[in-house]
Amino acid sequence: MHAKIAVLPGDGIGPEVTTEAVALLDVVAHLYNHQFEFETAPIGGNAIDSTGTPLPEMTLTLAKQSDGVLLGAVGGPRWDKEPAHRRPETGLLALRKGLDVFANLRPIQVFSNLVDASPLKREIVDGVDMLIVRELTGGLYFGRPRGRTEGPDGIDVVDTLQYSEREIRRILKLGFEIAEKRRRSLTSVDKANVLESSRVWREVAEAMAQDYPKVKLSHQLVDSAAMQIVRDPKRFDVVVTENLFGDILSDEAAVITGSIGLLPSASLGADGPGIYEPIHGSAPDIAGQGVANPLATMLSAAMLLRHSLGLEQEAQVVEDGVRRVLEEGARTPDLTGSSIGKADVIGTEEMAKRVREAVKKVAEDKAKNAG
Repeated sequence: MHAKIAVLPGDGIGPEVTTEAVALLDVVAHLYNHQFEFETAPIGGNAIDSTGTPLPEMTLTLAKQSDGVLLGAVGGPRWDKEPAHRRPETGLLALRKGLDVFANLRPIQVFSNLVDASPLKREIVDGVDMLIVRELTGGLYFGRPRGRTEGPDGIDVVDTLQYSEREIRRILKLGFEIAEKRRRSLTSVDKANVLESSRVWREVAEAMAQDYPKVKLSHQLVDSAAMQIVRDPKRFDVVVTENLFGDILSDEAAVITGSIGLLPSASLGADGPGIYEPIHGSAPDIAGQGVANPLATMLSAAMLLRHSLGLEQEAQVVEDGVRRVLEEGARTPDLTGSSIGKADVIGTEEMAKRVREAVKKVAEDKAKNAG
């Protein structure tokens, strides 16, 4: 297979972790006789510095012409005083809009040998395996009108939550389809006791459930869902929700794994390239120190292999390689938790190197077993 992959390193630790993910994809290409062509472009704060805009036209064009987009992270205090339309985060929002990706997939899985790194008790988190499906193109982040005016009591601020039935239907359809392939349980999260948009969301979900008789649909208010993710996360299989709720809940759920440095994500549309990125931020406080965890970005590369390139075997080999390295005791500083005395604490480059070596061994073992 020949594939073109756009690499957008971004800010902070973004360049460090994307470099390691690209090296991993090169290993996969060599093992399975693929040809991956990588092209790099700026986004976020670095793009502001070099071009004056957080998403240069050349970056968006490259992304549209690629089979998949591997993204590092954007933002940092260096650009906090930029006006709203020039903030690094607006580059990411514009990229999602430009590629028409409407679904963000965030797998939340607790590795059995990392249970002690979680802030929650072992019996609560051991075995957690949920997937949060977040809508990306509607809601408060994109509603119009918005803005601020001077009123008699000071500043008056308006943000609007706006959804079309088409946007609601397509994200719910994906949620049902994914649930069918997993444990056949779909939790739709809303705020139907207050918001009209959530009442429409719930009505559409109920109507669509008739087309998926094998999937058990349940509804949960967002505040209750936030509580249950901490109290009983194993109850969830697939969670589907709107943009703002999904943003908050997926970050909350990430904490129970022990480190957001472990968690990948995929942003998908009906057609065109997907965007694959770790859910962590740019972490400017540790940038350049060689201690950032590359695993979330490497697992995002596995999602790219699976969802954009259709290479399921290759994706599984990467995921198995990461699992093997963790089972052997390798840890970046963010993963030490309560087991620091037993951990083999290493940096970004060494962790990535071990994963690449493990991937080679996993692929070799699979080839032998297949033979």
